[in-house]
Amino acid sequence: MQRFDNRRIIVTGAGSGIGAATVSRLLDEGGTVMGFDVNEQGLAATAAAAGDADNAKRLSTAVVDISSEEAVTRAVAETVAEFGGLDVLVNAAGIQRCAHTHEHTLADWNATLAINLTGTFLMTRQALPALLDSGRGVVVNFTSTAASFAHPYMAAYAASKGGVLSFTHSLAIEYAKQGLRAVNIQPGGVATALALGTLDKMPADYDLGLWAKQTPLLHGRDNEVLGDPSAVASVIAMVASDDGAFVTGTEIRIDGGAHA
Repeated sequence: MQRFDNRRIIVTGAGSGIGAATVSRLLDEGGTVMGFDVNEQGLAATAAAAGDADNAKRLSTAVVDISSEEAVTRAVAETVAEFGGLDVLVNAAGIQRCAHTHEHTLADWNATLAINLTGTFLMTRQALPALLDSGRGVVVNFTSTAASFAHPYMAAYAASKGGVLSFTHSLAIEYAKQGLRAVNIQPGGVATALALGTLDKMPADYDLGLWAKQTPLLHGRDNEVLGDPSAVASVIAMVASDDGAFVTGTEIRIDGGAHA
């Protein structure tokens, strides 16, 4: 299935997890992809995987800090010039800091919002003119189940994802008449480095019982408790393609039934 033939795509957070899985899926479906990440080694691994799948010629990568307005402005402009336009933006980059809210440092709060929320805004703002010019532009943002359900010790992360949720709805209504679609993806219980390291970031006296509602009902590959990032990438591919042509201004939760 080649739903992304002749489609030009930017994916942030492309060096690991769902971002890397999304790059792989969109390349497999014929897309031309630019992957951004702050982790050069992660991007190299993503590029190596593309080479193994014989997709390397349609993948470019760049080290970009999406919380930097200057870096985003330059990187997106260069990508649009290289690709001759832009059809899809997937804002998958994110970080997570955990603490008791009364002990959460301002530095961690600001860093979380700078990447998860402001970074999403900066990428989207810079990409919008090219996305609108394409006539079929799509913005896929990540809100996490933390945007809608209680996640203890993660006030900054939840606040940042709640902001992305509202931001995406504003995009959807503001630009719908110009052909742009904007959709929120809400992953939960997915085996990424960010998710797998969550409990390691918890305060020493955290209450594991508060996480009772976070376990997926369905199992991932090989009967694993958590889902595989490729399961999220497949939904992104649907949403960003013409198969999702009537989908905008909404959330798609991918959590294996954890919040059913």
